[in-house]
Amino acid sequence: MDALALEATSTKKPANGVPAPAPAKRKPAKKTKKAIVFFEVEILDAKTKDKLCFLDKVEPNATIGEIKSMFHKSHPQWYPTRQSIRLDAKGKSLKDEDVLQQLPVGTTATFYFRDLGAQISWVTVSTPWSRQKAGGGGGGGMLVFLTEYTGPLVLYLMFYFRVPFIYASKYDFSTSKHWVVHLACMCHSFHFLKRNLETLFVHRFSHGTMPLRNIFKNCTYYWGFAAWMAYYINHPLYTPPIYGEQQIRLALILFLFCQIGNFSIHIALRNLRPPGSKTRKIPYPTKNPFTWIFVLVSCPNYTYELGSWLGFTLMTQCLPVAFFTLVGFIQMTVWAKGKHRSYLKEFRDYPPLRSPILPFIL
Repeated sequence: MDALALEATSTKKPANGVPAPAPAKRKPAKKTKKAIVFFEVEILDAKTKDKLCFLDKVEPNATIGEIKSMFHKSHPQWYPTRQSIRLDAKGKSLKDEDVLQQLPVGTTATFYFRDLGAQISWVTVSTPWSRQKAGGGGGGGMLVFLTEYTGPLVLYLMFYFRVPFIYASKYDFSTSKHWVVHLACMCHSFHFLKRNLETLFVHRFSHGTMPLRNIFKNCTYYWGFAAWMAYYINHPLYTPPIYGEQQIRLALILFLFCQIGNFSIHIALRNLRPPGSKTRKIPYPTKNPFTWIFVLVSCPNYTYELGSWLGFTLMTQCLPVAFFTLVGFIQMTVWAKGKHRSYLKEFRDYPPLRSPILPFIL
């Protein structure tokens, strides 16, 4: 009886004898694709305000580096590393990793271009005909810092060995009777050899290139001062420091201490930046005691560099060396102040106790 009732219930038809229609299946709603809003990019000459390029379909997540590459296609003479792209004609250059949609511009962005001049790679010489790292293809050659730092090394040794045509002919290939002259040659050679090796194996540069004109300026500075210092230190009439061995030994200790400190700071800075990265971090002291100066100074590599040349000045008691130390101190102070300002601007939690180059003073 229960089975018949269940069958009757399941086959029950409506009163009009027409079966009820099955409920209609709902079609899944179509996902609406978000329309990409392309940017228009206008590039003007920073000096003349003339329009140089107009890019009408630039994706919002495009970087400044990619925009430089697009600009390079229409202006092959300006490869990416030669370009400075700015929001304002007199403003600072934008970073290659800056993203278009994150900049304070509308969908029609106006940038200003400035030509940085021919660029040279930190590792490979880069010219308009040879720019392996500047995006133009080709091969490289001579090492930049071997050019800058090997010059002083070779020039100093020429004066040390008293090659002909430098001093009177009777002094050709003679040696000094003062042991401080030989010590100064070893210290000077050690310093510039260290610089070359650090450039090749330690330093990681945030910029891949430097202006080609800088190599001539830097070579003039390093080579000129090296020749000037070496001429007087290795001169046959050179006289040793007034306080003798005690002064020389104290100067040597200061020189070597600061050389080790400078190297220690370079290693600490290298370890802050992974290979191929432009990441910036706040440098802090490590287990190495020579890095503890980071507690008080933003750029201790310059502090130690200054100490090294003060030691060399004290060791040789030579006026050209003192002048070179003074000029170097002024330049390093400018660099240190700039880097200190960058740290303060970039990191809100930057240690407030630090000074740019000299603790509590400067």
